[in-house]
Amino acid sequence: MRRFGVFTATIFTAIILAGLYGIIHDQITYSISPEYFTKFKYQQFGFEPSWFGGHRQTVAFIGFLATWWMGLFIGVLLGLTGLIFSNYKVMQKAIANGIRITFITAVLFSLVGFFWGKYHLINTGVDWWLPDGLINKNQFIIVGSIHNFSYLGGIVGILFAIIYIIRRRLLISKNSTN
Repeated sequence: MRRFGVFTATIFTAIILAGLYGIIHDQITYSISPEYFTKFKYQQFGFEPSWFGGHRQTVAFIGFLATWWMGLFIGVLLGLTGLIFSNYKVMQKAIANGIRITFITAVLFSLVGFFWGKYHLINTGVDWWLPDGLINKNQFIIVGSIHNFSYLGGIVGILFAIIYIIRRRLLISKNSTN
C-alpha cells in the first residue's frame, strides 16, 4: 500500500515541479523575447494580459499550463517504473533521483536550444510559422528553439531517469545475491 502512496505522490510532485519549471522557464524566455508571447503564446492560449494582471503574470500562467501535463507524464512513467522496488523507501529515493535527472536534463537541453537558436537557426532560418510584424525575429527564433529543446530534454530526461531507476534496481538485486 505504501508503494501506491509513493506512486501517487510522485505524480502530484512531478506535476507541481513541471508547472514551476514552466513558470520559471517562461519568465526567462519572456525576458529574451516578449514577442514570442505577445504575438504567439497569448493567441495560442487565447489569453489577454489584463485578465491576469499584466504580462509577467500571464506568462507565468501560460508557463504552468504549458508544462503541468509533462509533469503528469513524468510522474506516471517514473512512478510505474519505481514499482519494480519492493521497499517503498528505496522506491521513493530512486524516483526522487529520477525526477532530478529529468529536470536537469530539460534545463541542459534548454541551454543547448538557446545556443542552437542563437548560433545556428538565426543564421540559417527556420521553417516554422513566424508572426507578421516581428520587431526582433532573431530573439523570437531563439526562444522558439529554447522551448522546443526543453520539451525534447524532458523526454530524454525521462528515458535517462527510467534507465537510472532500472539500473538502481539491478544493482540492489546484484548486491543482495552476493
